[in-house]
Amino acid sequence: MLRNVAAVVLDGVRPFELGVVCEVFGVDRSDDGLPVYDFAVVSAEGPSLGTHAGGLSMATPYGLDRLETADLIAVPAGEEFTRRTYPPELLEALRRAVERGTRVLSVCSGVFVLGAAGLLDGRRCAVHWHHAAELARRYPRAKVEPDVLYIDEDPVITSAGTAAGIDACLHIVRKEQGPQVANKIARRMVVPPHREGGQAQYIERPLPRSRSDTVAGVLAWMEENLHREITVDQLAARAHMSPRTFARRFQQETGTTPYRWLLRQRVLLAQELLEATDQTMDMIADRTGFGTAAALRYQFQRVLGITPHAYRRAFAGPRGG
Repeated sequence: MLRNVAAVVLDGVRPFELGVVCEVFGVDRSDDGLPVYDFAVVSAEGPSLGTHAGGLSMATPYGLDRLETADLIAVPAGEEFTRRTYPPELLEALRRAVERGTRVLSVCSGVFVLGAAGLLDGRRCAVHWHHAAELARRYPRAKVEPDVLYIDEDPVITSAGTAAGIDACLHIVRKEQGPQVANKIARRMVVPPHREGGQAQYIERPLPRSRSDTVAGVLAWMEENLHREITVDQLAARAHMSPRTFARRFQQETGTTPYRWLLRQRVLLAQELLEATDQTMDMIADRTGFGTAAALRYQFQRVLGITPHAYRRAFAGPRGG
């Protein structure tokens, strides 16, 4: 049973990510019949630490020895975590924790600490999409998945940027103490107990552009004619090539296939229309070339991991309804 929780912090810790862990596990909600955790903030670099927030500093009486009794150790994000080195004694304490079955959770760039400890080797892991490439570069044995909010590779749980730490913390509570406890904590925090979709809906994905003029004109035509039915034969004819030559040249110059490029462009346009207009799903499907609302829903969810309706609720605000 989850009772003893420690958040381990380093110099430059980000207060929000630390606050996420403190809010879920460090608040006494016994008046609601919820469990009270033995919670401590542990310093890995002395009793007083700086944060990245405007000169704010913090102090704690707890050192790394407090980790030895924890059922869960959380590692919040921090400034320069993608570049810095970490105290060897912290890395060793995390390795010992995992060996004895203690769960270890990272929030956002805290995952780089777990990587330095060797805890990501051979494991799937999540991180903020902005840091995914660097995490994969620094720890090539990690299986980085940039599209998800969190990943549970028990006893190592990793979460993406900032608020995804809430999702991961509530997941751990749900797993250990059941959905009723997790839902009650979520209500007290005024957050959803489970978010639909993953990071894919938040990632900025500029479309691959041609590195030469060979297919540049075709790309421009595709962007202007998303509502049409478009085939490789049509595109090849516009480029004055055979379909096989065109497909090969397109892949060479954009890094993707005509179908994938067109699909991503249509989904991007659908995102814009869902955010900025009140158009119906049928209207958006027609403008984006999906043809039917059912096809729009299928492709949108396949690419982004969320339905168009849920995306509109999340990103359009009052206008999109």
